[in-house]
Amino acid sequence: MSNPFRWLVFTLVPVILFVGISVADDFTKVDLDRWQKEYMSVVKKGRDLWVSPRLGTNGVSCAQCHPNAANTHPETYPKFQQQLGRVIPLRDMINWCILNPLEGEELNPYDPRMVAIETYISHERKGVAMAPGKH
Repeated sequence: MSNPFRWLVFTLVPVILFVGISVADDFTKVDLDRWQKEYMSVVKKGRDLWVSPRLGTNGVSCAQCHPNAANTHPETYPKFQQQLGRVIPLRDMINWCILNPLEGEELNPYDPRMVAIETYISHERKGVAMAPGKH
């Protein structure tokens, strides 16, 4: 083993591993409480959007077809979705519903409203086993 390579293996790699391991799990109750509060605030924003007709133009809300996100099954995505004719992530199905039944405009996948809706739907199914591709 050459000197530069030996230095890398025996000095730098252990330091990188130690720093990565020691930082990865260092969070406090204050951190956990803050993160939960942030998460629940996004769930609330998602629910507010879910029950409101403002995502569309025809007065229809998501909750009219899916009260409490019923029959959305986020745990099954990505999956083949007949309406779109391909395997899609949940956000594509949300956009399909916004465009079609709600007659609204598609949301960017990173739009905070999309994140809130996905978060709300997933929160409603919390504890259900992941089952990608299931119908």
